[in-house]
Amino acid sequence: MNKNSTEEVNKITLYNTLGKEKQTFTPITPNKVGMYHCGPTVYDYPHIGNLRSYVFADTLRRVFEFSGYEVNQVINITDIGHLSSDADEGEDKMTKAILREEKPMTLISMREIADHYYSAFRDAQKDLNMISATTYPFASDHINEDIEMINTLLAKDVGYKTSRGIYFDTSKKSDYGKLGQAEGDESRIGEDSEKRNYKDFAIWKFDDKLGYETPFGRGFPGWHIECSAMSSKYLGDSFDIHTGGVDHIPVHHNNEIAQSESAHDGAPLANYWMHNAFLIFDGGKMAKSSGTFITIDSLKEKGIDPLAYRYWLLTARYSTAISFSYDALEDAGRAYGKLVDSVTSILRKVKTTAGAESESEISKNYRNNLLNFVNDDLDTPKAIALLWSLLKEIEIEDGEKINLIESFDKVLGLKILEKAEEQKKKEERLEEDLPEEVRELIEEREKARLEKDWGQADLLRIKINELGYKVEDTGADSKPRISRV
Repeated sequence: MNKNSTEEVNKITLYNTLGKEKQTFTPITPNKVGMYHCGPTVYDYPHIGNLRSYVFADTLRRVFEFSGYEVNQVINITDIGHLSSDADEGEDKMTKAILREEKPMTLISMREIADHYYSAFRDAQKDLNMISATTYPFASDHINEDIEMINTLLAKDVGYKTSRGIYFDTSKKSDYGKLGQAEGDESRIGEDSEKRNYKDFAIWKFDDKLGYETPFGRGFPGWHIECSAMSSKYLGDSFDIHTGGVDHIPVHHNNEIAQSESAHDGAPLANYWMHNAFLIFDGGKMAKSSGTFITIDSLKEKGIDPLAYRYWLLTARYSTAISFSYDALEDAGRAYGKLVDSVTSILRKVKTTAGAESESEISKNYRNNLLNFVNDDLDTPKAIALLWSLLKEIEIEDGEKINLIESFDKVLGLKILEKAEEQKKKEERLEEDLPEEVRELIEEREKARLEKDWGQADLLRIKINELGYKVEDTGADSKPRISRV
């Protein structure tokens, strides 16, 4: 539904962490939006808590495209320089992965590990039906951009050197921390007697054993500088939207803002900052450090469709924390399955789909309501409730319903129509191959149902079941659905 630059796009409101209020979105370039999403640190398999951030990012992109915007979407890949805390403390995550997998302590090993887990991340994105980002820049491919930005900060005297690395002087940024701080933030930053201020953070970490050679010393870029350098390269010094998890607000995102705006003469890094809430697991956020994280493959092994997980996430607002349980996910799986079954039933009846120019007023109302809900800070719970209402709507022709469902699919990314078409084809193949005895019993049962002889219909259903087939009624005016037991 992309529109060209001469067409008007729809109004979208977003909750902006910078300002702490819902604001009407105004793009830097008309009808276009540039968005940057803090990507995964590829030292292990992505867990479903991580993936909530990217389902949110994908939904955001879909909403903009559904409203007529052209989207430039960047998801960075952190394959160097991310310590186990968001500040300057702990073990480097990529180094930890090298030790865990017993590889040589080299940059080549680091990239091999990164490539492997990046591939796993992309597989998870496909399982969750995410649209591929415009760009997936690797941090290790942008060392020159890091060096250039660090040199700029040094030249402006907002960067300074210690024995441990190059640090950003937060006292030089009067509005440092404007996104907000967490309680106990002082303890997260860590202690270093050489730092000018306790909140100062590393933009380059020295390492005389492993790292990249630079004019200011061998080592690795700070995690924060990587994002600033890559976002600037692919989206410009200022761009529209920056997203991430709420845990990024107090340190990572505040640090990105400070160094980017200092390097670019005060130009805002991003105009809108959006953050998704945690997936709560066993009383706390799901994290790889706990060793108990759940992957998409874990769900598949339990027979749970990854799209049921996406459906479950969308039943809550992206900004609302939700508690994970397999019971909740299995309930979502059943609901998702019913959606697919309902659309399959419509497909089995429909002869043709009506063109957009012949859309009825009630269909237009559904389409407008969908747009209004998702454009109101991504209110996907209301959009899903609207979808259920559509499926029960008796005043819309089946062909029009299919067109509307396609629109819901575009913005929610649930592949309902695609799954229903697959299911319909599977049922048709099964019906073609039915044994004659089963076919005759089904015909007898349909006759009994028409005559309202429910007892006989039930007996025939049992006989069909004993022959290895299951028959399900899908409505008075529809053929029954046949499947194997």
